[in-house]
Amino acid sequence: MKTTLYGSIAALGLGFAPAAWALDDMTLQLKWVTQAQFAGYYVALENGFFEEEGLNVTIRAGGPDIAPPQVIAGGGADVIVEWMPAALAARENGLPLVNIAQPFARSGMMLTCLAETGITSPEDFPGRTLGVWFFGNEFPFLSWMSTLGIPTTGGDDGVEVLRQGFNVDPLLQRQADCISTMTYNEFWQVIDAGISEDELVTFKYEDQGVATLEDGLWVLEDRLEDPDFVDKMARFVRASMRGWEWAAENVEEAAMIVLEFDDTGAQTEEHQIRMMGEVALLTEGSDGTLNIEDAERTVATLLGGGSDPVITAPPEGAWTSVVTDAAFN
Repeated sequence: MKTTLYGSIAALGLGFAPAAWALDDMTLQLKWVTQAQFAGYYVALENGFFEEEGLNVTIRAGGPDIAPPQVIAGGGADVIVEWMPAALAARENGLPLVNIAQPFARSGMMLTCLAETGITSPEDFPGRTLGVWFFGNEFPFLSWMSTLGIPTTGGDDGVEVLRQGFNVDPLLQRQADCISTMTYNEFWQVIDAGISEDELVTFKYEDQGVATLEDGLWVLEDRLEDPDFVDKMARFVRASMRGWEWAAENVEEAAMIVLEFDDTGAQTEEHQIRMMGEVALLTEGSDGTLNIEDAERTVATLLGGGSDPVITAPPEGAWTSVVTDAAFN
């Protein structure tokens, strides 16, 4: 255990070494695999920020078969990283998730299309095949199409939805006119595959006015009734935001830390450095406190689903500032 100045002084006063202190165990479930999308948490772990807050944090990587809401519902995590659309949909379906912090201030989601298709605006989507991620990631897309009045059931007036795997193959293999990408990940996979930026047309959800919040921190509502849990989460959020700030200021070093925790060997140094730079743009300006206007915009987008909205009523109690208030005030 690393000894902090605070810990050393306290230990001298109490007459025992910091190593005698018991750290509070907690588990974080990520939304996806180990990559720079989650660099702030890995930095906080590697640099001892969690330990300085009295926490022993276990970070569980996600994957294509891992749904964070299911993990926390089964008791496998204390806190999860999840997109607000998926979390609110789960809440409406009976899992009482609550947002306690929002490190990501902006959305990185977009549709990436081949310029050769002739698509230049959303008005060109009807009659096209669009790749869409599912497992909770489809909600922003469905809301967007509903806002545009474009059916997702195919036909000349609608779009054909291709259930896209978590890769860019449908675009490379010309199975889809457009695919789902993130600014910090899949877009660059397309570039690395040999397609230049001037051969692509992109539609960022932020620019279309339908962006929804991503990568928030969510816990189960009843656990917030425990003051000790709130205190633990406040320390976790405070250390995490230190990690995010450090990562944004030290992009290459943060990427290297992420690679140290990647036991799959699937990530490359170049890709993670580039990803970290892009992710820093999404966390810029955030201290972890949820912007209520952004949350309400997300809700409005999800409610605007016509006859099949993502959620059917504005959520009550789906976010709280009790943790960030304790962390930063």
